[in-house]
Amino acid sequence: MILPDIILRPADPADAAALTRLVYRSKRSNGYDDAFMAACAEELRIRPGDVLTMRFWLTERAGVPLGCAALRRRDKVTGTVHAFFIDPDHKRMGLGRMLWRRLHREALGMGLARLTLDADPAAVPFYMSLGFNWIADVPSGSVPGRHLPRLARNLP
Repeated sequence: MILPDIILRPADPADAAALTRLVYRSKRSNGYDDAFMAACAEELRIRPGDVLTMRFWLTERAGVPLGCAALRRRDKVTGTVHAFFIDPDHKRMGLGRMLWRRLHREALGMGLARLTLDADPAAVPFYMSLGFNWIADVPSGSVPGRHLPRLARNLP
């Protein structure tokens, strides 16, 4: 069920602070405590430069970001998905799939043949429903001793 009046658009550097708030809200909704969130704060922060160096989109309603996703080229044929988050009050409403379709089209347009991402364990079922497969466990960028699932998907 896609909400009415949803806009999907490229993110702008001026959106960085609102996107950071969205990302924190979404991540916290997975049950993480204050200590965990503090450890991840820098890794989760969206900076204006991130919006400029990645292909970054957001979904919004009445000017309020409800979801975001970004794509960065890693090499000639591989892209990496970053910052794929949905507001916890708007999950399961089709926003993630809307963002995925845009990201997928962009990846194909860039000539990419494969996408990878490091997923929060709570998001693995969503990514697997998009055709991603678990390929490895990788160290977390912010929590020592924690590992994340690395997922990959061949395109198209």
